[in-house]
Amino acid sequence: MIFRSAFPDIEIPSLGVYQYATRNINGIDDSKPLIIDGVTGAEMTFGEFKRDSKRLAAGLQDKLGLKKGDVVAIFSPNQIDYAVVFFGIIAAGAIPTLANPLQTPNEFQAQFCDSTASIIITHPLFLATVFEVAKNCQFPLSKIFLFGGEEKDGIKPYTELLGDREAEPVVFTKKEIKEQPAFLCYSSGTTGRQKGVMTTHYNAVANCEQYKAFEEPKLNPNLVFMGLLPLFHIYGLFILSVSLSSGATIVILPKFDLTLFCTTIQKYKVNLAHVVPPIVLLLTKDPTARTFDFSSMQVFTCAAAPLGESLTKEFYDLYKVPVKQGYGLTETSPLTHIDITSNPTFGSVGNLIPNLEAKIISEDGKELGYHEHGELCVRGPNVMKGYWKNKEATDACFDSEGFFHTGDVATVARKYFIVDRLKELIKYKGFQIAPAELEALLLTHQCVADAAVIGVFVESEVTEYPVAYIHVKPGIEQTDELKKDIQKFVAENAAPCKKLRGGVVFVDKVPKSASGKILRRQLRDRVKDDLAKLNQLVGI
Repeated sequence: MIFRSAFPDIEIPSLGVYQYATRNINGIDDSKPLIIDGVTGAEMTFGEFKRDSKRLAAGLQDKLGLKKGDVVAIFSPNQIDYAVVFFGIIAAGAIPTLANPLQTPNEFQAQFCDSTASIIITHPLFLATVFEVAKNCQFPLSKIFLFGGEEKDGIKPYTELLGDREAEPVVFTKKEIKEQPAFLCYSSGTTGRQKGVMTTHYNAVANCEQYKAFEEPKLNPNLVFMGLLPLFHIYGLFILSVSLSSGATIVILPKFDLTLFCTTIQKYKVNLAHVVPPIVLLLTKDPTARTFDFSSMQVFTCAAAPLGESLTKEFYDLYKVPVKQGYGLTETSPLTHIDITSNPTFGSVGNLIPNLEAKIISEDGKELGYHEHGELCVRGPNVMKGYWKNKEATDACFDSEGFFHTGDVATVARKYFIVDRLKELIKYKGFQIAPAELEALLLTHQCVADAAVIGVFVESEVTEYPVAYIHVKPGIEQTDELKKDIQKFVAENAAPCKKLRGGVVFVDKVPKSASGKILRRQLRDRVKDDLAKLNQLVGI
C-alpha cells in the first residue's frame, strides 16, 4: 500500500534558493541580526548578508568569469560568513559543492574532481590539503581563496573578490528551478565512491516549506536557532536555510564543545537546537550541562542516527524539554519524517511530512502494510533529481514508480519507526562511512591480505564504531602491535570520523558469497556474541 502524509499538501513556491532565503516574508528590518558567531559574538545583519552575498556574486562574475552552472567548492568548517559565500555563489548562478574540511587530500580530491569545481574557497587551517590537491590536479592557485580576511601563503581572502556593485541575483526559470542543481552535497555510497547529490532549487525550497508546515513552535523572526551542525552537511545547511528564510537568528558554532554549547544556549536564549544522538547522550550523562540555564529551549530535534527510547525519556526527565526525532537523507534534502513537539513518541521518527508518499516493500518488491518490516521508499518534491554525472547510480535507487529506495528498514504503526538498515553505511556521530572505502584502504597495508569492515552500535556512545576484520598475509604474526599499527594506518590515511574505533579483529578468512560479496551479516552475528565487550569501547 502507498502511505500518504496525514498532513494536507502545501503549495511549494517556484523560487530559486537565493530568492527564497531573502524574500523576507516576515518583514524583518535590514538591521535585524541574522547570524551570530557564538565564539566571538560578531553579528551579521539581514542587510549585510544581502549586500555581501550580492557583492560576492558580482566579483565572481566580473573578476573570475564565473558562469551559470559552474561549480565552486567550499572546503571549510562553520564560519559566520559561510552563508555569504554559499548564497553568493548561488546568486551568481553557480553551484556550490560542500566538502568536509577534515577529509584527507585523496578524499577531497575525489570530490573536487568529480564535481568539476573551478574555484575553491577554504579556511587557512586547511590550506595544506588544498595545496596538495591543487598540485595533483594542476589547479591554478589563483583560483583558491580564503575565509578569514587575511592573505596566507600567497592565497588571498575571498573578501578581495567583493565587487563594487551588488549583482542582481540570477533568476532561474520554472524549468530550471526543478532541474538545475542548487548545490552538491556528497553522500557515501556502499561502493566506496562518494556521489554528488543533485539537490535542485525546488527540492531545497520544498523541504524548508514542508518542515515549516507543521513544526512547533511555528517559525518566526523571534526564534533563535543553534547552528552547531556542519554546514557542509545537508542537515546543517537545511537548518541554516530554514532560519534565514524565517527571518530568525542562528548562532553559529565551529564544532561541538559541551561548555560552549551550553553557554551559547544560556547567553543567546536559544529556542531550537538540532543535534545528533551523541550530543543528547553527553547532555544527559555529564553533570556540567545541568549547571546551565536551558529555560529558553523549546525543543531539541535529533536526527542522523537512531535515538533510543530510554535515553529520550531520561533526557526529558532531566531538562523538561522535549527531544523529538526526525529522519531523512542527503538524497531527500534531507527531511522525510519528523515527530510532533507537543506529542512526541519515544523511539519513533514521527510523521511523514506534507506532500510526501511512502511505501514499505519486502525483499522481493512486494508492497507491505502496517506493522510489517521492509525497506522504506519515498516519493515527493524534496527527493533529489539524481546523482551528479552518475546515471547508473541514479537509476539503481529509483523504481519505475518514481520512489526513491532509502536502504533503511522501517515499519509503520501510528507513526514511523526505523528498525534496521539495508545499506552497508556506518553512521558515526552523524557522519556516513562507506565500508568499501575503508576496505580498499586496508588492502594497501603491507600486512593485510583481505579485509571487511562493519559498524557496531556502541550503546555508551549512541553511535556506531567501524570494526575491521583482517585476514593477514602468510607468515605475518597476529599481534596486538599489528592491530594498533593497522588502526594507526587508517587514522593517518582517512578522515578522523573513519578511525577504527571499534578495533581490529583477526580472522582466518573474510566470509564471502560465491560471487565474492562480503557477507557482512555473518560478521554482525559474530559481533552479537560478544556485544557486551564491544559496548565498553569508548574513544579508541
